[in-house]
Amino acid sequence: MDMGTATHEVVVVGSGPAGLATAAELKRRGVEVLVLERGDRLGAAWSGRYDGLRFNTSRWWSALPGAPFPKEFGWFPTRDQYVGYLEDYAARHDLTVRTGVEVRRLDPSGAGWTLRLSNDGADRLAAAHVVVATGALNLPSVPDWASGTPYRGSIVHASSYRNPDPYRDRRVLVVGPGSSGLEIARQLAEGGVAQVLVAVRTPPNLLPRVKGGLPFDLPVPLFFSLPVAMVDAMLRKVQRATWGDLSPYGLPPSPEGTLSGLLARGAGTAIVDEETVQAVREGRIQVVAGVERLDETGAVLTDGTRQEIDDVVLATGYRTGLEPIVGHLDVLGERGLPLVTDGGEALPGLRFVGYVYRPGLTGYVGKLARRAALEIARTRRRAVPVPA
Repeated sequence: MDMGTATHEVVVVGSGPAGLATAAELKRRGVEVLVLERGDRLGAAWSGRYDGLRFNTSRWWSALPGAPFPKEFGWFPTRDQYVGYLEDYAARHDLTVRTGVEVRRLDPSGAGWTLRLSNDGADRLAAAHVVVATGALNLPSVPDWASGTPYRGSIVHASSYRNPDPYRDRRVLVVGPGSSGLEIARQLAEGGVAQVLVAVRTPPNLLPRVKGGLPFDLPVPLFFSLPVAMVDAMLRKVQRATWGDLSPYGLPPSPEGTLSGLLARGAGTAIVDEETVQAVREGRIQVVAGVERLDETGAVLTDGTRQEIDDVVLATGYRTGLEPIVGHLDVLGERGLPLVTDGGEALPGLRFVGYVYRPGLTGYVGKLARRAALEIARTRRRAVPVPA
């Protein structure tokens, strides 16, 4: 695929909700835009997640601008519903999405940008504006102890886990007590797995998906208007009233407040159903200490104990993976997150959309996309071809 000196006014990198929302907002303002997706289909990052995935936030806060979820989705859309929703959204806005194209590096060039699309840089595009929207949860994060290990069992990241079928009658260790880790653990416990362990270094804040028959996240906008310490205290009381004391089951109260952890690290909270907590109480999900290392047939834990296990599922989060693309441009801060995350310019003609931590992110990115599109439409820099 030789793209030579092809030039575009705006190129959006990534076809998830942030990328598609930005492209749609640009088209509404008469700006031509090309969306690049490294996967083999639109929204590939979502279609590749595990079979039983459901949203942790309700449909009210998760839909893109002007495109509410159908009521038949229920309060919490599934993976397949959301992928279909993104495909319909792109078709409705007549967006041009080119799949199977991975951006390797961005470099300023004249009044615009060069996008290098292969290892040797032979394939490239030119654009006056580039919006990077590959997402904060882009590449799997794998702990050091999981690499170069003598362990003979299987190790998969949650990004590669699909369903419990391969694990029937086996002993499985899920590493990480976040929303995905606990949901996967529950699937395994209900799917014929002999033993399910969840390794926990720092206890999470456990919040209910539903409370009183309604989504618990309905007052989320209010939370962000109140002092952080106040919200942390409120949610701590909710946890005590909802779950009681889970310390006997290996889940004492988290040392960090819910909103504090979310704003600081985008982590520390697990949205769970009552059935998941009940499985912990009943011992169908057993909470153990964090993993120190793996030996040939098991895991040595941080409390000095050892567990014999057949398989490991790493629910250890994701990273942005932006360093190879823009790390040389001095636009990234801690944990590889962009320094400018509100849709404004990080450098002339370069923006990032979707790199914030908050509930309802798939809906909130619409606001960031709108700002980016408005500012691009105002400037309308003319794209400059890349020299041969």
